[in-house]
Amino acid sequence: MYDTLLLPTDGSEAMETVVEHARDIAERRGADVHVLYVVDDRAFLTLDDDRIPDVTDQLRAEGERATDDIASAFDAAESSVSTEIREGNPSDEILASVEERDADLVVMGTHGSDPTRNMLGSVSQKVVTLSSVPVLTVDIADADADSSAIDTAIDASSDN
Repeated sequence: MYDTLLLPTDGSEAMETVVEHARDIAERRGADVHVLYVVDDRAFLTLDDDRIPDVTDQLRAEGERATDDIASAFDAAESSVSTEIREGNPSDEILASVEERDADLVVMGTHGSDPTRNMLGSVSQKVVTLSSVPVLTVDIADADADSSAIDTAIDASSDN
């Protein structure tokens, strides 16, 4: 059922909880994992043109660190892991990657319903709304979220 997982990251430490869920699904399903970091080019709208290359380089370096860290979390798993850094609107790039990678499931973090949090919440909402595949959102506002619900759901689907 889930052969390819797309795991978008914003590079935050709270992603550890999301990675745990993705790793569990990948191990149970033998799924490949594609880790994606999107350099949000909307942040460049207010920058002077001469500063854009420096900011882009810094954000790409952050993306490389974030995707490498997540990929290393899968080393012990039997899953194939690939990484990618893209530039653009995060939700648009995530949705494009779903189609290009023929992903079966997106596993991503969300800050829940708190509108005062950063852009990730609105990104996850757009992905959930427009995705052609199921999206598992993990509330990273509380990094200690209980994973029993996903365990129950995966176990139930394994029985089918």
